[in-house]
Amino acid sequence: MKISLLSDPAKSKLKISEIVLKGTIMATIVTVPSIIAFLIIWIILDNLITAIIVGGIIHFIVMGFSIKISKKILVKK
Repeated sequence: MKISLLSDPAKSKLKISEIVLKGTIMATIVTVPSIIAFLIIWIILDNLITAIIVGGIIHFIVMGFSIKISKKILVKK
């Protein structure tokens, strides 16, 4: 009896390489704005705690939009 960790290949819409590529793109879209906001605030205000808080807020805002972004990116055409 063979147990597969992935779903049935006949039903799968995306290949593993496509999932990895698109997952990497999604991770970049979610992570980069929060890192940039963190660095800009840290450089301008020279306050680490404020920069962490602003970076975290930006991160959660982008995470809120990530479902809409992923639906557009992960759909196979």
